[in-house]
Amino acid sequence: MNKQIKREILTRERSLFHENNINIDETIFDQGESPLKECNNVFVQNSMFKYKYPFWYSNNINVDNSTWFEQGRAGVWYSNNVHITNSIIEAPKNFRRCNNIKLENINMPNALETLWNCHNVNLNHINAQGEYFLMNCYDVAVEDLNLIGNYPFDGCKNVTVKNSHLLSKDAFWNCEKVTVENCFISGEYLGWNSKDVTFINCTIESLQGLCYIENLKMINCTLLNTNLAFEYSTLDVEVHGKIISILNPKSGIIKADEIDNLILEKDKINPKNTKIICNKINHTYDKVNYEEMF
Repeated sequence: MNKQIKREILTRERSLFHENNINIDETIFDQGESPLKECNNVFVQNSMFKYKYPFWYSNNINVDNSTWFEQGRAGVWYSNNVHITNSIIEAPKNFRRCNNIKLENINMPNALETLWNCHNVNLNHINAQGEYFLMNCYDVAVEDLNLIGNYPFDGCKNVTVKNSHLLSKDAFWNCEKVTVENCFISGEYLGWNSKDVTFINCTIESLQGLCYIENLKMINCTLLNTNLAFEYSTLDVEVHGKIISILNPKSGIIKADEIDNLILEKDKINPKNTKIICNKINHTYDKVNYEEMF
């Protein structure tokens, strides 16, 4: 039978250190570092984490309807099999070097530097605000993420993102094998230096977005207010509506209803390597004044 802890206020450092098989309910962890360090098989509900490092080097953690306050930072590090539901995580720098993380119905108003170097990450119905969200993570599945914060998903591999809204500069940099479906993304410099990136049924706004990508695919997408796109990218792109400007794609196919400005500089790329299928191209340039563009 699991050990039961209910309606306690725990303040001592490492208050439940190395405990196994415990159920915790309506309990406050306050003013004591690392209360659940090196614990296994822990179930927490209706509780509060008010101080630093609650779960480090722990395994099989389940938390429901609980709150991490701002000082509960660096909450879950070096841990495995973590499932958190219906909770508020106000603290930054949570979830580092963990494996098998599942978060459902979570509000993260201060998600600065959260979810770094984790493997097997599953996020569903998440509201987060903070920069450098999800860095260097592998095998990531995201559904219904509302994110406000720059530089998310940097260095990630094997990622799917569905039905989400990202207000994020420099999203998906240095990534491999990314699929983004039914999403809205607004932010400058989307997707640079990445490989095997696919957007399906997405609406995107981005200054100088989708550049320096190897094997970029876009299926049934819309580019609103997107200019200087596709520089040095290899691509297979299908866009509905107008693209404001395209700059020096490396090779591939671009299908669009309208292109306002098509810029192909022969001293930088071979224009014959990119097939442009478009009924209306308003302006074509083989040279551009960068001082006027930037």
